[in-house]
Amino acid sequence: MTSTLQAARTDEAVKRPGRWLALGVLVLAVLLVAVDATVLGLATPYISEDLKPSGTQLLWIGDVYSFVIAGLLVSMGSLGDRIGRKRILLVGATAFGAISVLNAYATTPETMIVARALLGVAGATLMPATLALIRNLFHDPRERSLAVGIWGATASAGTAVGPIVGGFLLEHFWWGSVFLINLPVMVVLVLVGMKLLPESRTENPGPWDMSSVVLSLVGMVGIVYAVKEIAAHGFAWPPMAAGLLGAAALYGFVRRQLRLPAPLLDMRLFRNRGFSGAVLADLLTILGLSGLVFFLSQYLQLVQGRRPFEAGLAELPAAIGAVAAGLVAGRAARRFSVRSVVSCGLAAIGLGLAALTVVGQSTGYPLLGTALLVVGVGAGFSFTVTADVILSSVPKEQAGSASAVSETAYELGAALGIAVLGSIVTGVYRDFTGPAGTPDAAHESLGGAVEAAAGMPAHNAAVMLDAARTSFVDGLALAAGVGAAVLLAAAVAAWFLLRGHKLENGTDHA
Repeated sequence: MTSTLQAARTDEAVKRPGRWLALGVLVLAVLLVAVDATVLGLATPYISEDLKPSGTQLLWIGDVYSFVIAGLLVSMGSLGDRIGRKRILLVGATAFGAISVLNAYATTPETMIVARALLGVAGATLMPATLALIRNLFHDPRERSLAVGIWGATASAGTAVGPIVGGFLLEHFWWGSVFLINLPVMVVLVLVGMKLLPESRTENPGPWDMSSVVLSLVGMVGIVYAVKEIAAHGFAWPPMAAGLLGAAALYGFVRRQLRLPAPLLDMRLFRNRGFSGAVLADLLTILGLSGLVFFLSQYLQLVQGRRPFEAGLAELPAAIGAVAAGLVAGRAARRFSVRSVVSCGLAAIGLGLAALTVVGQSTGYPLLGTALLVVGVGAGFSFTVTADVILSSVPKEQAGSASAVSETAYELGAALGIAVLGSIVTGVYRDFTGPAGTPDAAHESLGGAVEAAAGMPAHNAAVMLDAARTSFVDGLALAAGVGAAVLLAAAVAAWFLLRGHKLENGTDHA
């Protein structure tokens, strides 16, 4: 009789009723963050025209969200483990929606900077909580692999939907509308999530150590800020000092975690070769990809003359490939091996980036679309399997912290990629030779060149724009080549680090 009851309880844990509907709520949160991450770049020219920020203020509007979210991901993941992952997800989603309104109706650059920073605080609660709840909703490893695939596919779809929806809104409404699209998603997420999502937390987690929170925030913000500033403006004392302060804070954070009986982040997780290999693969992948993502929309609009909505549609093959690959990635990893699927996925991204080294001003869409499709397929395979590896490598009670480490790798990789690859594009671009009378602003960015052309004689403007676009494309091709090299190196590293690692086939009992 006892064994019968235990079997029933185990089956109930494995096959929780409503788990797929609950997953639908979680992917709404992913969609919320993914869309928001892509719309700001499209809206920046309109924000600049309306709020008239200085160059420094404009940089902070663009960067402060990533600074804050990178600094708080680990802390918020750990907080969710302690107070409840459902609770922190719903509170964070509510705050995300409310702060989106503040973003939409900001009237000064200072207000916009504060609003973006607060949005980063709210955003830091969402992604770790969604992955951790998937770990607790799906105890069957095969179902969990599919759930993670759907989670990753939604993130990929969100990055494609963002530019399309954002482009449509910007062509028909004012720039604040790109932030207000968060509201209906947030309302559905909170109302449905309250009923469908189960609560989960770590038993006896210990106190939430505020000193560790501060060290993590200072460390990540200092490092990310230093990398971006040095890449953009060269070596100077302020960013170097920030980088040294950040490195010291992260060193102190690691030392403190090793001493605490209940750390914010259990550093012993990194002793697991599969966990460390998956995190490193994610970081290098985003590093190699971020430069392409950051500059591709500029290429499509400012070089090839596409409208924002059309440019968003042009990037759709990457999302289609990622969605399709993500849904079958877990099955492929079990049939072949984890390291072969991840390594081949990373190599595919590298080859897709390598194809973009031959782009020119008039490159046809078949090459661009095919390259983006290959990149998307590779990303769908690698990201889905590494997320599954990270979740399955840790006990359930540490799912929030492990998910936060994964998301932190994404944010740090994005910061490093935009800084390093962005500096390559900018460095090549600035050296273009324009006709007499070319203003200095034209050498700062391609957008600046397009604006400067409006005040120049027609012939000189045409010559200057052609030189600027040629130089920009040369920089983009070089950055794509560097990104390809990074991804191919990541493929080799994953082949060795993920050796022998397998996704579970049996039941992962609660």
